Amino acid sequence: QVQVVESGGGLVQPGGSLRLSCAASGIRFSIYVMGWYRQAPGKQRDLVATVTSGGSTNYVDSVKGRFTISRDNSKNTVYLQMNSLKPEDTAVYYCNAQLPPYVNQFTYWGQGTQVTVSS
Repeated sequence: QVQVVESGGGLVQPGGSLRLSCAASGIRFSIYVMGWYRQAPGKQRDLVATVTSGGSTNYVDSVKGRFTISRDNSKNTVYLQMNSLKPEDTAVYYCNAQLPPYVNQFTYWGQGTQVTVSS
């Protein structure tokens, strides 16, 4: 059974930092593209960052230079280091695992973790 579990969310002041973690089990983690998405109230779920099996990373423009995605295949875990947080980063953050080109068949989501940036 596949499980994708996020942790590390919380309340932080503007300019602060948080590190999100996502542990996946039941899949061959090392071959999956791992990603972080976020959904603010009343908005759609949007891509934040991805990391491929080979370690290549991609970021949405609004987080470039502030967020860093990384993975540890020995721990089946992907991380999102978030620095210089802004109120507009407030959202539920979701971890995603997908296996191109079979994304319709092999895509998994976590339950989400709340990140709130407020003074």
